[in-house]
This record gives sequence, structure tokens and C-alpha cells, in this order.
Amino acid sequence: MINMKNKSLIIFDWDGTLMDSVGLIVDAMRYAAKKHGLTVTDEATKSIIGIALVDAFPMLFPNDSDKYDELLATYSEYYVKHCDNDKLFDGVKELISDLHAQGKTLAIATGKKRKGLERVLPNSGIEAFFTTTKTADETAGKPNPLMLEQILVETSTRIEDAVFIGDSIHDIRMANAIQMDSIAVSYGCEKADVLAKENPTLIVDSVEQLKLSLF
Repeated sequence: MINMKNKSLIIFDWDGTLMDSVGLIVDAMRYAAKKHGLTVTDEATKSIIGIALVDAFPMLFPNDSDKYDELLATYSEYYVKHCDNDKLFDGVKELISDLHAQGKTLAIATGKKRKGLERVLPNSGIEAFFTTTKTADETAGKPNPLMLEQILVETSTRIEDAVFIGDSIHDIRMANAIQMDSIAVSYGCEKADVLAKENPTLIVDSVEQLKLSLF
């Protein structure tokens, strides 16, 4: 088994991995769809978490391309209005602080837009611990591995010294695309059996298990 404790660069997804925002994403998508005369299941919304919304709408509403701009505006309005209620998962702040204290290089690779990440990261209490952050609108959306490749270059890290941690199949597919080790967390948007099919290096069921795998 790969020893994650030796990794010097630890890259995190945001939604569903560090921040408990899956419920809000589901609510916002359901609200936007209903407002524009469409329907979407909670399961379908969870399946697109991690990828950019511009890529998600064709998957959720393949026959309604004329409504994508309206859907995005409504979704964003709802999300911004309610995102102050989002919190980090219990134990995340301590995990990030402890990893930083150990001298680990920390980074974020998220399907959010830069504007969306900057709305929540400064108030999270962990922003200062991250060396770099990448968003889908600045690079390429998941599962394209461009943001991981850019983080490796910026931090001068070999791929074998890095691990990516995420809660969606898109996260694991992104890491697998460049053969980077990955940890799938099953406390976010996807269940362990679904994540296992993507062949992550490791699966954990809680923040505490994640901590044990990294220390």
C-alpha cells in the first residue's frame, strides 16, 4: 500500500471534501431547475459535483441549451444568498493546520469559479495554509488534469510526492489521468462503492480516517 504519510504535496478538492456544501449545491440546482420549468433529481446533481457548471448543465439538461444562461444566473443567485451557512466539515480546520505545521505543501483544485472560491475561502479560517489554489475557470474543468499539472509545476513537486483528495468520481478520474495517487472521501457527494469503481489509491469514510491516513 502507498504510504501517504510521506507525501510532501497534498492537494484538496473543496466542495464535499473540505466544506460541507453538497446540500446547498443540491438545493440550488433543484431551485434553479424548478424556476425554469425543469426537473432534476438530487442524485443527478450530486453526480456533477466537482465539475464546472458550464460542463454540468449539458449533462443535467441535455435538451434545454437555450436555458443554460438563465439556469446559471438563478443557481448562482440562490447559492450566494445561502452560502454563508456553509461550514467546513468537523475536524477539517485542525487537519489543515496540523498538516501545515508538519511542513506539508497544501493546495486546492476545485471545480468552482475563482469568484466562488474567493467568496468562501477567506472566511474559512484556513486560507493562509494553502500555497496555491486552482479553479476551473482559470485552467480546465475536471476531469482534465491541467490544474494538478500546474500545481506540480508551481510547487516544484514530483508527481510521486503528491496526492489528490476528493469526494467525486471526477476528482478521482482527474488524478488517474496523470497517475497521481488519490484519496477518495465518502462523506461528501458520493458513496464508497461508487468511488471504488474509479480505482482511487485509498478510500476513507471520515475526516478522522483521512487524518490517520496522512499522519
